Amino acid sequence: MTTREHHKILKATAIVGGGTFVSRVFGYIRDMVVASFFGTGMAADAFFVAFRLPNLLRRLIGEGSMTVSFIPVFTDYVKKGDRDEILRFLSSCFSILVCLLIMVTAAGVLTAPWLVKIIAPGFVKFPEKFSLTVSLTRVVFPYIFFISLVAFSMGVLNTYRVFFPPAFSPVLLNVSMIASVLLLYKFFHPPIYALAVGVLIGGVLQLAFQIPFLVKRGFPFRFAWNPRHPGLRKVVALMGPSILGVAVYQLTVFINTLLASFLPSGSVSYLYYADRLMQFPLGIFAIAMGTAALPSFSSLSGKDMKPLGDAIGFTLRLILMISIPASVGLIFLREPIIGILFQRGAFNVVSRHATALALLGYAIGLFAVSGVRVVVPGFYALKDAKTPVRVAVVALLVNVALGLILMGPLKHLGLALATSLSSIVNLVLLIYLLSRRLRAMNWGAMGKSLAEIVVASAGMGVFLYLFQQWFPIMDTAVLVSRVFRLILALVGGGFLYLIFLKGLRNPEMNYILETLKKRRR
Repeated sequence: MTTREHHKILKATAIVGGGTFVSRVFGYIRDMVVASFFGTGMAADAFFVAFRLPNLLRRLIGEGSMTVSFIPVFTDYVKKGDRDEILRFLSSCFSILVCLLIMVTAAGVLTAPWLVKIIAPGFVKFPEKFSLTVSLTRVVFPYIFFISLVAFSMGVLNTYRVFFPPAFSPVLLNVSMIASVLLLYKFFHPPIYALAVGVLIGGVLQLAFQIPFLVKRGFPFRFAWNPRHPGLRKVVALMGPSILGVAVYQLTVFINTLLASFLPSGSVSYLYYADRLMQFPLGIFAIAMGTAALPSFSSLSGKDMKPLGDAIGFTLRLILMISIPASVGLIFLREPIIGILFQRGAFNVVSRHATALALLGYAIGLFAVSGVRVVVPGFYALKDAKTPVRVAVVALLVNVALGLILMGPLKHLGLALATSLSSIVNLVLLIYLLSRRLRAMNWGAMGKSLAEIVVASAGMGVFLYLFQQWFPIMDTAVLVSRVFRLILALVGGGFLYLIFLKGLRNPEMNYILETLKKRRR
């Protein structure tokens, strides 16, 4: 059973990761366009703050608490096989969600000035910047309505092991934002409004893309007002406390935005672009693996905890095998990656150096942020929403304290570093408490695998350092030459890492290779 679930997790991760990879590529093209047109000035800061709030709510209400609370409950209904009861449950959830989202959207638009004062209080002393941020917030806030329904669709489809549509749909958002800037830039004053309009159009397109797949699964798009439905009440009971438990990383980013509003102009943008680079490995691997693992974890929860413990341990080792070398790569190649992607137009050398500092701070904790994404679903598979909340509160307090301490001497680097350190605290506490709950984690295998990953990543780091000494990527002014050298460094470092892992006989590496051989046969 466990081996079969390992295979399902790998297969689902590949599907979600593939869709997310395409989305991230278009996302970087979008960021390149935004950086070129708007740089890191006042308009860019205003938009990133305005977009941060609906994006945060999307993570908390939509992809965060709602999805992880919905899937374990819905899985129980699917296991029972009662089609009529499944439809009643889905209709009840859909109806309540639509009404809730209408109220949240209306409240957000009406209270935009107060929301901006909360998330970026430093903007108040700059009236023009504050006014622009409020106006942009009102334009983009309805995005939460559409994207939360997309997240609900994701919960339904993922329970049935249909992963591609939700993973691919962000491509439509990125394409919409790119097209809006290129086509509508001259029709708005200031032009940053074109980007906000692109967000709204992208939200509509993402939701429309899910509909055919939902219809194929027999999803009933009908209202059935039944707030006392027992399944709905279970979801709400899990959803309330899970908001903090599953989205602590997004809350720390939110806190960083608040604190960065007190730092010199451009600090919000530096953190934004660095966070966007972090989202590449997070989206393709950590979020994809967490998305793929939750249905499997939910199906394994029962009296015998060993299968669930084995699945969680395997998934955690797998994500560490990917996230630790990714962190090393971002640390050593942060300057050329940022320079190649963003340094053009209004995004200059100063912007590159400052963004690279933020990326350094974030990359240190990449393994922890990734690990949290696959450990938290283990608690929700056990229908335990309280433990992640308690841990999240501790991590948030650590983040706020360290942010206030470090932002003085280190500016935006200190805020990014505070996020990483609080994420490490979050992961360590979650693993400790989950192991006490399951008592079925194979810590010997975990320690052995982690040691092999660290050794292999260290070897990769040495290679990347020497490569930049011999072939400095940013020393050439030709973009094609820069890209070629960066690809050579990434491919060489990645290949060397895999060779080290193979030589150390890493079991996760061997499992993936054996799976690929079976698929080929």
